[in-house]
Amino acid sequence: MTAAMVEHQQDSEGRPWDYLLHTWQELDVPEGWRAEIDEGRIVLVPPPHAHHNGIAAKVQRRLYVNLPDELEIYQTLGVHVAPLDKLYVPDLVVMPAELIDAADPEASDPMDASEALLVVEITSKGNAREDRTKKYRAYARAGVPMYLLIDRFDTRGAMSTLFTEPNEDGTYKRYDAVPFGKPLGLPAPFDVTLATDAFPV
Repeated sequence: MTAAMVEHQQDSEGRPWDYLLHTWQELDVPEGWRAEIDEGRIVLVPPPHAHHNGIAAKVQRRLYVNLPDELEIYQTLGVHVAPLDKLYVPDLVVMPAELIDAADPEASDPMDASEALLVVEITSKGNAREDRTKKYRAYARAGVPMYLLIDRFDTRGAMSTLFTEPNEDGTYKRYDAVPFGKPLGLPAPFDVTLATDAFPV
C-alpha cells in the first residue's frame, strides 16, 4: 500500500488519524524499510546507507557507557507525536524500559514521543530536510528533552547537533552544534562525549 492510497482517508467514524494508525499497523513493510505518518499520509522510508547504520551503531555503543538500568535504547520504535498526529520511527530512541515491557503484546501501537528522553535522527540524502525541520519541530512539540541530529549533508559540512530545552511552539531553546571531528557532550542521564571523528562522512 502506498502513501497516496491512504492519504485523506478516514475510519468508519470519520477520524483520519485512527484510520491512518490502523493502516500503519496492518502494513507489511519490506525488511529494512520504515513506515511513518506525516502530513496526513503514510510515507515509506527506504533502507539507509551502510554509513548511516555505522553511525547509529557508534552512537548506541557510546550511550550505553553510563546508561541507567531503567533506560534502554531502541531502534525501529514507532513514536507518536500526539500534538501533531504524526508518527515517526527514529534511528534511536532512549526510553524507560518499563514502558516497553508494559506495552500490549497483542497490539503494535506506537509509544508516546513525550516519554522519550532522547531521540536520534541521522540524515540520509533524501530526508535531511525533514529531519532538520519537520522532525525538529515535532520532537520539540512533543516535549522530547533531547534531540540529537547527525547531519552528514549539512551545507556547512557534516555536523552533529544536540538540541535541548523544548518549547511548546516547536523549537528548542538551546543547541550545541559541532562539525564531525569535534567531541559533542551529552548531559545526564548519559554523561558521555561522542567522538564524532569516528563517524563516516
